[in-house]
Amino acid sequence: MLELQGVSHTYPNGTRALDNVTLSIPKGMFGLLGPNGAGKSTLMRTIATLQAPTQGSIRFGEIDVLLQPDLLRRTLGYLPQDFGVYPRISAYRMLDHMALLKGITARGERRAVVETLLAQTNLWAVRNKAIAGFSGGMRQRFGIAQALIGDPQLIIVDEPTAGLDPEERNRFLNLLAGIGENVVVILSTHIVEDVADLCPRMAVLAGGKVRLEGAPRELISATAGRVWQRTIPHHQLPDIQAAHEVISHRFFAGQVIVHVLADQQPQGFEPVTGTLEDVYFATLAETRRAAALAS
Repeated sequence: MLELQGVSHTYPNGTRALDNVTLSIPKGMFGLLGPNGAGKSTLMRTIATLQAPTQGSIRFGEIDVLLQPDLLRRTLGYLPQDFGVYPRISAYRMLDHMALLKGITARGERRAVVETLLAQTNLWAVRNKAIAGFSGGMRQRFGIAQALIGDPQLIIVDEPTAGLDPEERNRFLNLLAGIGENVVVILSTHIVEDVADLCPRMAVLAGGKVRLEGAPRELISATAGRVWQRTIPHHQLPDIQAAHEVISHRFFAGQVIVHVLADQQPQGFEPVTGTLEDVYFATLAETRRAAALAS
């Protein structure tokens, strides 16, 4: 279990990136959902011991993460948003080098680890190819391979599917799902589908604060009977936004499909089954309203 209690972080320029974040994250996949600039990467770097919070505490099992960062690093696998490697080195040699840095000094043991990880991430066929020639999805799978060195019990992946094509995204998510059964895996993303597909528990982070937490199915159930849909011409959208609590809209076949949140059925709207995307957008809309009132 990963426990965060009152974690806050303020940068020297006065930006408050995290504001009293409290979370309990059990084994399995945990989705941390939020827009760009929400504080997700700051939180991931803080958990990964790359920076210390201004205040708060973090524990992973018996490890006090802030007082014993070296102990946490021994059991941590981390795939940051910007993952850099030596591009002209082959995948095999790079993974071998990283395993050595991780403390696997016996050559035979290291070979077994590297070969197993390359096979697990479906990179065995390109093991001797320079990483510079990898596609985005292959690079991300290599990133997971290096994060799995040493059988970590806590794995952090930050925006792992951004920019991947649908096939590579699906392959990568299947890989994560297989990993996340017996260890704590934090999936930090702004892509709602990634969390909906994989995570039995999740939280929404916006403005550095946890705005919502729970099981996706339960959060979706809470919107039952309150989400309504209407298809309108684009020029009517400003009027609908002025009259209703619009949580999302999207273009389709030259028109706009609008979802609104309301306790009673608005005129001209029809009921629709809510989705995690509706929950997410409704939470962000509420956050923006609160910020506007505070200012």
